[in-house]
Amino acid sequence: MEYCLFTEPQQGFSYDDQLAFARSAETHGLDGFFRSDHYLRMGDGNALPGPTDAWTTLAGLARETSRIRLGTLVSSVTYRVPGILAIQVAQIDAMSGGRVELGLGTGWFEAEHAAYGIPFPPRRFDLLEEQLAIVTGLWSTPVGETFSFAGEHYRLDAAPALPKPVQAPVPVIVGGGGPKRTPALAARFATEYNIGFVAENVVAEKFAVVRAACEDIGRDPATLKFSVALPTIIGVDDAAIERRVAAIGQTRAQFDNGANLIGRPEEVADKVERLRAVGAERVYFQLLDLRDIDHADEVGAELLPLLPR
Repeated sequence: MEYCLFTEPQQGFSYDDQLAFARSAETHGLDGFFRSDHYLRMGDGNALPGPTDAWTTLAGLARETSRIRLGTLVSSVTYRVPGILAIQVAQIDAMSGGRVELGLGTGWFEAEHAAYGIPFPPRRFDLLEEQLAIVTGLWSTPVGETFSFAGEHYRLDAAPALPKPVQAPVPVIVGGGGPKRTPALAARFATEYNIGFVAENVVAEKFAVVRAACEDIGRDPATLKFSVALPTIIGVDDAAIERRVAAIGQTRAQFDNGANLIGRPEEVADKVERLRAVGAERVYFQLLDLRDIDHADEVGAELLPLLPR
């Protein structure tokens, strides 16, 4: 089992806030630090200091950490053309010594596209399929050969397919709850399938669908990592838990919806064990208040020692 911190910096947090969480993850022995890829705060509240770009952030963290995995959960295909994205990720993989992972998805937050003038086409699954083919194709093309691609949305003509990432392959995460296309894309292109923000029984159902999609194309499902991402609040007592729930603008009843992870460390560890039992191999603990560095430290110091490995 692997355990990562997962954050949402667009809610009003700086690079330094993210660095503190990444260093906490590294200090306490977690496996990775992942962040969303958004440019606009969701919901009411103070958005200062403003958005940080995901891959610019990860480039900085690549040089300021030494062990943890670094990645997006997930980048949107609407933000970057795939040829440039492949270069960015390969470069940061080199900067980190081979610790980068690319989570890639269709994108969904139309308001941020309107706010920053980013096109938001309706057929984004087609974009995702082509981007996955291009990014993985560029990375896997042998040195000295070129890569070409002719699709409906992108065309590459004899790209030199450089630079090469350190890892071969760079882990690629495909996530979502779609019944057909998401499982098919995960089976074809991904090294990890992720499902987030759903109850345990739904996690089990989605994992089963993706395993079947692997078998349909002759892929051993054991070659695909299965993961789950869940909002998380832990505390040593009820007062600490209530304080952390209030800090993100919710009540405990709202947050404790049957899917999220909430409670004392031993209570959350029990839920993680149930997720492991249905096939989860990696858990992303989504912490929503990046100013609460004590929360990140408690995940590492108090929760992690209780978790199955």
